[in-house]
Amino acid sequence: MISESSANAPAATNYTTWHPPSNSISQSQPPSPSPNATPIPSVDTSIYPNGKKSLSGISLRAFLIGTTLGLSLSLTLSLLDFRKILEDPHYLWRLPFFLASLALFHFLEYYVTAAYNTRHATISAFLLSSNGWAYNVAHTSAAVECALAYYFWPRNSYFEFTGPICGVKVQVVLGLALMAVGQVVRTLAMAQAGSNFNHTVQVERKEGHTLVKHGVYALLRHPSYFGFFWWGLGTQLVLGNVVCLAGYAVVLWKFFDSRIRREERFLVAFFGDEYVTYRKRTWVGIPGIP
Repeated sequence: MISESSANAPAATNYTTWHPPSNSISQSQPPSPSPNATPIPSVDTSIYPNGKKSLSGISLRAFLIGTTLGLSLSLTLSLLDFRKILEDPHYLWRLPFFLASLALFHFLEYYVTAAYNTRHATISAFLLSSNGWAYNVAHTSAAVECALAYYFWPRNSYFEFTGPICGVKVQVVLGLALMAVGQVVRTLAMAQAGSNFNHTVQVERKEGHTLVKHGVYALLRHPSYFGFFWWGLGTQLVLGNVVCLAGYAVVLWKFFDSRIRREERFLVAFFGDEYVTYRKRTWVGIPGIP
């Protein structure tokens, strides 16, 4: 018989006093958290479905906008005839092009907000429904007018006062230029303002709110309004619309005139003489609005 003191037995082991290693975790009694441990943050419920930052809602809208943009651009290219793009006032490529430009606009509204003003990157930042029913009616009316004009005057000049010069349809070139300038200026304005930009007029000064005076703001004190105004008119020139061009000009002018007057009252209250001086050396860029 081999005794416990033999050479083959573990001489230093005491089975009656063995304890688990110090880093083992007892299933019945979990270790108490250290007083210096970092607390676990609470879950942001706004990202849940039906929340204002719902991830499912943002994903769905991004998917639909991306799909619309891709399909519209594909249809635009399939309808393009480069011999007529600048000459024919109602070639059918303009309708899907208008839809593609709307999709790009709404995507950029959310994307730039998420990138440069993340805390305000809510579902409403897409501006798909927060602009009210009049916004949707305006764009629907523009598409309907273009479609009706194409149906009744498919090869005649509906836009009489901008006839071709040297074979180039003036309002198409001008419209595309206004759309490009308007979109670029608005996007830059949102990015350069960063956390100071908001889609709604602020009635009280928040902590960290500063007066932005660099970039496009060095020339335009409301560059996002400037950008949307000229972008909107540019879309109607590209579509070849007469009624909606006049309607857009009137409605947008009245909207921005009222909004700028109201917003500047708050800005003077927020920044005092600093804003008054800034206002004197900048301009709005919308005719008739000082």
